[in-house]
Amino acid sequence: MTVIRWCWVAALGLTLVTTACGSSDTDGAGERAVPIQRTPTPENEFTPAELEGTIDSLVAEINKSAIEPAQMAVLLKQQTGFWAPVVTAANRAMGELGVAGNVLGPIAPSGDIEESEELQNQQIKQAVADGAEGIGIAPFGDAQAAALEEAMAKGVQVVTLDTDLSASKRSIYVGTLNKAAGATAAETLLAMLPQPPGTVMIHGNDNPGWVDGMDRTHGAREVFEKAGYGVLVRSATWDATGEAEDVEWMKDTLEAADPPVVGLLGLFNVSYRCAMAADAASKPDIPIVAFDFDPKTVDYMRKGRIKATHTQRQYYEGYLVPYILYGIKAIGLDATKDILAPQMVDDDRVNTGLDVVPGDKIDAYYDFLSSIGAN
Repeated sequence: MTVIRWCWVAALGLTLVTTACGSSDTDGAGERAVPIQRTPTPENEFTPAELEGTIDSLVAEINKSAIEPAQMAVLLKQQTGFWAPVVTAANRAMGELGVAGNVLGPIAPSGDIEESEELQNQQIKQAVADGAEGIGIAPFGDAQAAALEEAMAKGVQVVTLDTDLSASKRSIYVGTLNKAAGATAAETLLAMLPQPPGTVMIHGNDNPGWVDGMDRTHGAREVFEKAGYGVLVRSATWDATGEAEDVEWMKDTLEAADPPVVGLLGLFNVSYRCAMAADAASKPDIPIVAFDFDPKTVDYMRKGRIKATHTQRQYYEGYLVPYILYGIKAIGLDATKDILAPQMVDDDRVNTGLDVVPGDKIDAYYDFLSSIGAN
């Protein structure tokens, strides 16, 4: 990377993770001489065998082609916490592919969302100026649409991950499909419930301003209502008073609901609040199912208060995106989609699915995450 490029990154407050260059894997004509070799994935009860098989099929088809080296960028909302496995996986994939590329996440010192959106737009434009042929992006939202459309008009392939821009001309979306994820979590709790009548409380989102959260909540609601249960939704909040307000609302509802609450389902990383509310209402026997792998959620699982949780496969989101971008260049978009078909729910969305983690499998799941570098 040039000094000028470093200065640009520093000025925007962006963090460069890595640059993977693969010139040693090409012959004199600039075509790949050494087949792509994936890092072996250890076998584990949580290893998504079908997803792994699809990636292997894509690699096998790419290896039949002969293409020049590629350049790409993967642009994320952050690089820590939830996003850390995405960073690890995207860097690993680009290293295996031997492409020039980097993984960036805007860091707005103020924490302001509009500033972060603008930083990401500048990243998009700089990636194009630097010669990127493909961009993988977790967009903040519609604020990135114009910059991405401009990039695509110049021939850059775009793959979204985690958050989609379905109205754009992006090639493929990779990640959790929220309505299906909500339904999966609901089915896990449904198996623990007594026969109706009864009320199920969802710690979710019913605000149409957050479409992904609402879709996940509606997916769960439909499962319970179809099974004959009443449903009450508490929209989760993350501000300074959110936890106290969430717990108080759920506690009061647990004490007053008619018919009584027979189960609680949390759909976001603060799912542990369901257990806090049940304890506050002195209802320790109500089954609770959660989402994500927050340390507080894990603590309640170890105590037996949360029976299971559901985790997104963000590692596989990060790993798939560079391979998809590379595949589009090597074998074309349609051929790439044909290979991804087992994981696609429609013409342009890849569902990476969920890991369902029972309370007695916490350590086994930690072992799995460690084995792929996704802790």
